[in-house]
Amino acid sequence: MSTPVLAGKPAPDVSSHQKLTQQELDQATLFLQQTQNALVGATKGLSEKQWKFKPAPDRWSIEENLHHIVLVQDRVLGPILDQLADAAAPPPDRDYAQVDAIVINQFPTRLNKFPAPEFIHPADRITPGELLNRSSANYTQLAERLVSTPGLRQHALPAPPLKAVSKGAFELMDGYQWILAAAAHTERHTKQMLEAMADPGYPA
Repeated sequence: MSTPVLAGKPAPDVSSHQKLTQQELDQATLFLQQTQNALVGATKGLSEKQWKFKPAPDRWSIEENLHHIVLVQDRVLGPILDQLADAAAPPPDRDYAQVDAIVINQFPTRLNKFPAPEFIHPADRITPGELLNRSSANYTQLAERLVSTPGLRQHALPAPPLKAVSKGAFELMDGYQWILAAAAHTERHTKQMLEAMADPGYPA
């Protein structure tokens, strides 16, 4: 039987536990590196006033954005990847390459705003230094999970962010895409931090 082709690429073989292709590993590794570097660069050398500055009462500070980033990373590394191990396989005709592209290219954009669920709102008081350390550790784990977790393409879970961004065209993300999404989410909120820095009231 010939292997079906999706978006010019062979569909992943969901009947085996083969690892990701080198192209997929390279794509995700680079995306993780780029988004981590952007976050570190954006938050380097900030004063306490700059960390806590809010452009408006209903907008998050840089510190709150960082906390939210870490909470989402924790969630992907914890309950989401844990649940994926027992999740159903995605449909065999699923265009996985198109979903990859949506996650990488559309998730980080700030053109469309979506309210974050309450359970990933920043709440506890954690210092920026601690949050940066946690984010760094999370990035290390995300990179490790790319190479150590078998069958990342073989299971998928409903993904409300994907459904919202794609306007309902796609609803499921596999394990590889959830790792990409953690990085894309970091990029999105790093951009929100830069928006705060561009505000006229941002402390010098």
